[in-house]
Amino acid sequence: MSKGVRRLTIKPVGRPNSDINITPLVDVVLVLLIIFMVVTPLLEKDIGVRVPATEQVEERAEVPPDQLVVHLDAAGELTINSEKVPRAEYVDRLRTILSRKGPNDKLVFMVADEATNYGNLLTVIDGAKLAGAETIGMATQLPDGVAAAQPGATPTPDPAAPPPSPSPTPSSSAR
Repeated sequence: MSKGVRRLTIKPVGRPNSDINITPLVDVVLVLLIIFMVVTPLLEKDIGVRVPATEQVEERAEVPPDQLVVHLDAAGELTINSEKVPRAEYVDRLRTILSRKGPNDKLVFMVADEATNYGNLLTVIDGAKLAGAETIGMATQLPDGVAAAQPGATPTPDPAAPPPSPSPTPSSSAR
């Protein structure tokens, strides 16, 4: 070896440190804690929903004679206004009635009993669309001027139920 070059040797002090350093872990946990403390009050905010205004109607008006109300009872019997209609003739009869109406006046209201099969109701609604109805309205009760599906029966209003609006309002549009 030459005289001018020195050799440096470092002796190991001890064994390598295999302990877990928890300082970075504590830092991360504290940052997450602060984030959750800031975000949690924001999660308790309510989402504002606009609910349509309702009004209580005291009088029950008669159903206009040109209004179409299709009633489907629990047994699957169909009635257009007060006239009982067989299923096979339903679409043709409704098509005939709707053909006499103006282009923007093809509105049909559907009333189904509580125990009516949902599939039957959809078939009746599809039949109304097929017959040419542009707007399908859903009602929960038969209006005053429309008789129930049983011959000679009239709808009996429930005394505990609130009075319904004068005429059903359309809830969906069939295009």
